[in-house]
Amino acid sequence: MAEQLPQTIREALQKRALEALDHWPVQAHEPVLMKYRENAVFRITLEDGQFAALRLHRPGYHDETSLRSELDFMAALKRGGLNVPRPVATSDGQNLLLLPANGHFPEQHADVVSWIDGIPLGQSGTPLSHSTEMQADIFFRIGQGMAAMHELADAWQPPEGFSRPAWDLDGLLGETPLWGRFWDCPGLPSSSIAALLALRDELRQALAAIAPDTLDYGLIHADLVRENIFLTEEGSNIAFIDFDDAGHGFRLFDLATALLKNRSEPAYPAIEEGLISGYRSRRALSDTALASLPLFMVLRSLTYIGWLAERPETPDAAARLSRYVNESLEMARKLKATA
Repeated sequence: MAEQLPQTIREALQKRALEALDHWPVQAHEPVLMKYRENAVFRITLEDGQFAALRLHRPGYHDETSLRSELDFMAALKRGGLNVPRPVATSDGQNLLLLPANGHFPEQHADVVSWIDGIPLGQSGTPLSHSTEMQADIFFRIGQGMAAMHELADAWQPPEGFSRPAWDLDGLLGETPLWGRFWDCPGLPSSSIAALLALRDELRQALAAIAPDTLDYGLIHADLVRENIFLTEEGSNIAFIDFDDAGHGFRLFDLATALLKNRSEPAYPAIEEGLISGYRSRRALSDTALASLPLFMVLRSLTYIGWLAERPETPDAAARLSRYVNESLEMARKLKATA
C-alpha cells in the first residue's frame, strides 16, 4: 500500500521518519518507506552500515506498555536462537521513543528493529510459485520454527508489567474482539449480519465446550501470514517478522493463520501436512487438539471481516468485505457438516 499513498502523505511520513532518526545512530541516508499498513515501516542504514527497520506505530493501536512488551518478546526469541528482528536502541539506550504531536500526526511511538535479510514467502492472493515438494518443505520448516517459538515463549519469564493482547474467547468472540466486531459491519446485508450473529453464538459455545487441557495456550505471533514469513539464506532458512499483533492465545491460532490464505493452493494438502509434521517434529500436538484446527480456521477468517470493516479506506474494501463474509460462512457450513 505504500506505493499508492498520495505524495503529500509520503512527504509527511518522510519528515516524521527523519524526526525519529535524530535519536538513533544512523548514516545520513534517506529512509525508504517499505510498508504502510498498521505501522509505517522504513528501511534505514545504521552507523555500522547494517540495514534496520524504523517503525512509526499507528497512534492508538498499542499503548507504551504493550509496545515495550512486544520488543521484550522479540528480544527473548532472538536470544533463544529464533530468526526474528531484535530491538535496536537509541543513542541514549532506549528501545522506544515517543514523538510529539505536530501538524500532521498526533503523538506516536517509534522504534527500530534489526533487518531480516530475505524475501517474503509470498503475497496474499497471488499463487505460490514453488513446486509442491518445495512448498511442503517450506511449510515443514515453518512448522518447526513455530514450535520453537512456542517452546521459547513457554520457557521465558516475561518482565514485570509485561502486557500484550489476548486472543482468547473474548478477544476472538467477545463484545469487542481485538480486530473488530465482525457481525456489526456497515454495508452488510441483513441476511449476512444475522448469519454472522448466529455463527458467533455457535462458535462461542463450541470453543467454550473444549476441555481446557486440550488446547495449548501461551504467547503466539498471531499474524504468521505469507508476508510475515521470510525465506532467508541462514539457519533453517525461515524467519518471522512483524510481531505487532503478538499476544497470549491458542497455539492452534498460529497454525490456522499460516494455513488460511493457502486454502486455494493446488498443493494445500501438502502444505497442511508439511506444517503439522514440522510442528510435531519439535513440539507435541495431539490428535485431539488438532481436531479443533478447522474451528480455528473459521475463527481466523472472521477476524479479517472485523479488521477490514474498521478500515474502509482499504482499496476494494467493499468487495473484499463481501468475499470475506461469504468465505467465512462457507467455511462455517463445512465445519458444521463435519461436526
